[in-house]
Amino acid sequence: MTGELPEKLPPQSVEVEQSLLGCLMLDKDAMVKVADLLSPEDFYRMIHQKVYRVCEEFFKKGEPIDLLSISNRLQEKGFLEEIGGTSYLTELINSVPTPIHVFNYAKIIHRKRILRDLIKASQEIGSLAYNETDDTEVLLDEAEKKIFGIAQKNLTQNFICVKDTLEDAFNRIDRLSKHQAGLRGLSTGFRDLDNILAGFQKSDLLILASRPTLGKSSLALNMAANIAIEQNLSVGFFSLEMSRDQIVDRLISSISGVDLWRLRTGRLSDQGEDNDFVKIRQALDILSRAPIYIDDRAASNVLQIKAMSRRLQSERHLSLAVIDYLQLVEPLNPNASPVQQVSENSRALKAMAKELNIPILVISQLSRAVEHRSPQIPRLADLRQSGTIEQDADVVLFIYREDRYNRDTPRKGIADIIISKHRNGPVGRVELYFDERTTTFKNLEKGFTEEM
Repeated sequence: MTGELPEKLPPQSVEVEQSLLGCLMLDKDAMVKVADLLSPEDFYRMIHQKVYRVCEEFFKKGEPIDLLSISNRLQEKGFLEEIGGTSYLTELINSVPTPIHVFNYAKIIHRKRILRDLIKASQEIGSLAYNETDDTEVLLDEAEKKIFGIAQKNLTQNFICVKDTLEDAFNRIDRLSKHQAGLRGLSTGFRDLDNILAGFQKSDLLILASRPTLGKSSLALNMAANIAIEQNLSVGFFSLEMSRDQIVDRLISSISGVDLWRLRTGRLSDQGEDNDFVKIRQALDILSRAPIYIDDRAASNVLQIKAMSRRLQSERHLSLAVIDYLQLVEPLNPNASPVQQVSENSRALKAMAKELNIPILVISQLSRAVEHRSPQIPRLADLRQSGTIEQDADVVLFIYREDRYNRDTPRKGIADIIISKHRNGPVGRVELYFDERTTTFKNLEKGFTEEM
């Protein structure tokens, strides 16, 4: 006796696999019930994978699935003798108690495959943990990817032929044409901006930048609140600058209309029509139903942000992530130059947007160069420590407020939102009103201006 436990057989049920394959040959409607759930790789026995793969082929061609057809096809492929001949196929049919349970069989087979994948992933994670040369944050990310990949396996494909997407594409275009007021993406709550961007699109990385105190955090928070409150969609707000209390105070001020300075200093009215407490209670009621999730850790890196976003997507169906702001995201490589650090983070955030299939709105600083020219309208080159931000971003938005540079301007309170990059559409400029009392951006009646 060695004292070691014998190696366990991986989770599987050969009998259930046999019964399911028998169902497919007995009931012409059985494949319809399981095709979306099962793949050949879900089967434990290789010979069952080969039989199911032939059933899939017939199903996709609209051909009948029966004993004779499968036997002939396996013979053509040279697999019939390997699987045990026609006698084994007959045995599969005879193993079926009733075809009515085919979907339950499919769920059991799929679950067993997930358990086998988890065992394999845990072994791989164990091997990673023994590699003490790697950074623990990188190891945690790799481990999380393996587990997350198992959860998403039945929802994703590595490749898809273009022809298989065309019908869905036409239906989507036709639907948009018939309902032109509708948006393809998430509505920001700002009409003219939505008209240009068609809302925030899935897998897009959006950069929102300005010089300090022009309202970039406020605009991002307004957009997040609009999406969460008006559309009841979950938003993750990662604040590396403001505390949770500061963010909540801004939300309350924006929704209630109560002056932010008075709210934060307690100088509130409790009398008559201007009763601030009534307005605040109404705002609290609205916010209590808003799926906004705040992470205000000051020293988060992109792997931690990704991990929390994955969790929110899994538990709360995350629709948008906001990061405030890019230059405060901890670098994965502290020895790299500032430009390299920001570039690595922006690339990782773009990859995260694609992986989670959600838009990610990232606030960014601008360099001081914008202050040394007139007018001080931002350009793409002004992105501070820009690195690859411009290349990684699908959309780049700048905020410009003339009244911050010219006190005599007639455009007081007007903020220009400049769309300087739009990978899949026009660039341009929209005007919003900025209420400094409540740090709230609001729609104006004017439309957008295209930039040539």
